[in-house]
Amino acid sequence: MKILVTGANGFIGCYIVKKLLEQSHTVIATGKGICRIPFLGDPNFIYAEMDFTDPYSIDAAFEKYQPETVIHCGAMGKPDECEQNQAQAYMVNVEGTVHLLVNAEVFKCFFVFISTDFVFDGMKGMYKEDDERSAVNYYGRTKIDAEDAVMEYAYDWSIVRTVLVYGKPQAGRDNILTIVKNKLERGEEYSVFDDQVRTPTYVEDIAYAVTSIIEKRAKGIYHISGGDVLTPYQMAVKTGELFNLNTSLIKKVTEADMSQPAIRPLKTGFNIQKAKDDLGFMPTEFSVGLTKTFE
Repeated sequence: MKILVTGANGFIGCYIVKKLLEQSHTVIATGKGICRIPFLGDPNFIYAEMDFTDPYSIDAAFEKYQPETVIHCGAMGKPDECEQNQAQAYMVNVEGTVHLLVNAEVFKCFFVFISTDFVFDGMKGMYKEDDERSAVNYYGRTKIDAEDAVMEYAYDWSIVRTVLVYGKPQAGRDNILTIVKNKLERGEEYSVFDDQVRTPTYVEDIAYAVTSIIEKRAKGIYHISGGDVLTPYQMAVKTGELFNLNTSLIKKVTEADMSQPAIRPLKTGFNIQKAKDDLGFMPTEFSVGLTKTFE
């Protein structure tokens, strides 16, 4: 199958590309700027510069490669940046998605959209796919608008929501676990939230779920996350303990202690039963994912 992936240089996008190549799909990996992922020697891998906020750039890529499936991983994903640059966040997260959908419709592509737990307000946690969405920050609101556009797409679509993704960094980008390890090894204190509850997601689990959705052409919304319910503070402590580092340097904070432009939902986490039933999805335990992150 010929599959176009946006945001391929990003953390989730890179892992999805890797999994698709392992399954012998032809992958058109797209991103802004040069290729930063290590697949250029694979005969099924094509890298194409494409700006999905530019309709002309998208049109040229679709005309040239004529994909059968689109996986839209690209996004402006930092909540504080979205809060402070709302026009840009809307252009990237909403208008960019609409531009892709318009072109995908021409080729009747299966459209897979990567979304987030931040579409929920965090009042109850362990959300199901059909729970009411109500974002507490601008990033979440843009993802709701983008989801709405996907749901109006004329052909087959799937929305994959996920939670606090971690794993081995690609292209030099750190995540919470690698940041903690680096800080503690330098003897630096690190403040991390202990009042935000999540079901953190091992990045390879998302790649498995997305490829399974494509193979089964599973339509609708799927929640993909880990099964362990943890706060970021608990994740940080477990990371320090794995390396016998000084976890007393990890300081608990609450949202009230920190001044951030974007509010975070306090309690998210997902009910993943639908993914288990439909996709055969089995989440990686956090202890296992933690170890794999540093292999």
